[in-house]
Amino acid sequence: MTSLKLLALACVMAAALADDTYTDKYDNINLQEILDNKRLLMNYVNCVLEKGKCNAEGKELKDHLEEALQTGCAKCTEAQKKGAQTVIEHLIKNELELWRELANKYDPQGTFRKKYEDQAKEHGIVIPDE
Repeated sequence: MTSLKLLALACVMAAALADDTYTDKYDNINLQEILDNKRLLMNYVNCVLEKGKCNAEGKELKDHLEEALQTGCAKCTEAQKKGAQTVIEHLIKNELELWRELANKYDPQGTFRKKYEDQAKEHGIVIPDE
């Protein structure tokens, strides 16, 4: 379920690391606009996958992604956690190949998938088998 936490941060474009939480500077980004625009979505996905250039938000996301996965997004704001649910659901339902590519990069052993699977189910998200 690596992708759940990966996308949580991706969705909200978590930026600089703060003392107790990631910055909330990007919490008001219109995630639906990004998800509905394949070009914008691919810019963020390619950044995180190290296949393309990163804007400032994408770079910060990429810099803190692994920590967020390891800690269960302990430093994420509530908006970032909700955003993650939105993004994950969209990717699973509409961009399954992107979802799999992200999961393969950030969770090749399936460790995070197992760790977060129940949490995803509580939010109505069924994570597909890899």
